[in-house]
Amino acid sequence: MINNIILAGVGGQGILTIAAIIDYAAMQKNLFIKQAEVHGMSQRGGAVESHLRISDREIYSDLIPRGEASIILSLEPMEALRYLPFLAEDGVIITATKPFVNIANYPDEKEVLENIKKTGKKVQFIDAEAIAKEAGSIKTENVVMIGAAADYLGFTKKELRESIRAMFSSKGEAVVEMNLRAFEMGIEYSGERKTENEKC
Repeated sequence: MINNIILAGVGGQGILTIAAIIDYAAMQKNLFIKQAEVHGMSQRGGAVESHLRISDREIYSDLIPRGEASIILSLEPMEALRYLPFLAEDGVIITATKPFVNIANYPDEKEVLENIKKTGKKVQFIDAEAIAKEAGSIKTENVVMIGAAADYLGFTKKELRESIRAMFSSKGEAVVEMNLRAFEMGIEYSGERKTENEKC
């Protein structure tokens, strides 16, 4: 078993926190982990990409080969498109819908989302920003996305909750509860979208 996950977004969106939460869950199960980052995260708005590889046997490379990612989990729709060549034939794209407009010629938002749909891959669009605000803070957008992707990460929801709690415990119970709420809302929203897609 190997789960290859591409995490994508821009600096300031909490991509590495997502990686740390998933890493913690993997370590609790004594799984092998390899992780590599390519980023411009020193400046807010620079592209951030993390390759996360999890397996029950030893992994020799920390980079995911093209065409072998199980999931692209992206907090920015344009970044989801950027890493499409890494996605496996049966891979899944889970992306936030709100663009982070950090360049003057950023394409039309609807056009970007339409191009993602045209890939023919299984896609879940998540209005992570709106859900995060409802959960209590825009800063929980990354945890909303973990909830949306929970069915594809290879862990139970209980294991992911425990990991989220461990990640934020030093910041106090209020922060822990807010992030757990964001996680649950991401799960709920994702489930609603799946039901809608099945009806289509």
